[in-house]
Amino acid sequence: MSNLKVEPLVTGTLQPAAGPARPSLWQLLRVWFMLGIQSFGGGTATLFLIRRAVVEQHRWISEGAFTRDWALCQAAPGINLLCMTILLGRQVAGIPGALVAMLGLMLPSVTITIVMTALYADLRNLSMVQAALRGVVPATVGMGLLLSANMARPLLATSRRESQGSLGVGILLLVGSAAAVQFWHLPVIIVLCGAGAIGALNTWYHATQAKVGQP
Repeated sequence: MSNLKVEPLVTGTLQPAAGPARPSLWQLLRVWFMLGIQSFGGGTATLFLIRRAVVEQHRWISEGAFTRDWALCQAAPGINLLCMTILLGRQVAGIPGALVAMLGLMLPSVTITIVMTALYADLRNLSMVQAALRGVVPATVGMGLLLSANMARPLLATSRRESQGSLGVGILLLVGSAAAVQFWHLPVIIVLCGAGAIGALNTWYHATQAKVGQP
């Protein structure tokens, strides 16, 4: 049996060889401020923008690390996007980076939300506003589907490199978790804990098989 490389389940780290140097706090503030200005369409749309900025445009972390970090934030209580913002800021520039990222995201988005909420009470019955909202909903769903595909790709690629069995377990977890929430209405925390246990057992099994196959 060929040796199997098992990647540790840790939060993402910087990829110095794959991207630019450590950003300044000013650059970090500017990037997150622009994300805050564009954070329309709910959490899915905002997460899509964050992933595109930190993974694709600036390459501060890898796509696999981003997906693992988001899974960690999903398992934690509280506001997941805020948790993700703080985590990414800290990884890129330490504690000051976490504070700057949180400030950059929250300041414009909170201001825009307050203004729009105040205006929406007077404008919500206008036919033009209702028509615009009907267009926003499918656009948000479309970005959510693209985000899901982008975040699932590195997980499935890693599972496929390990073995066909790991790939099957990964697909089963993706489909089974969605079905458990949609059809059986299980609490999210139970689904996350169950998926984590299955993933840990799968990793332990393949690590054991790799050791057995070593001379």
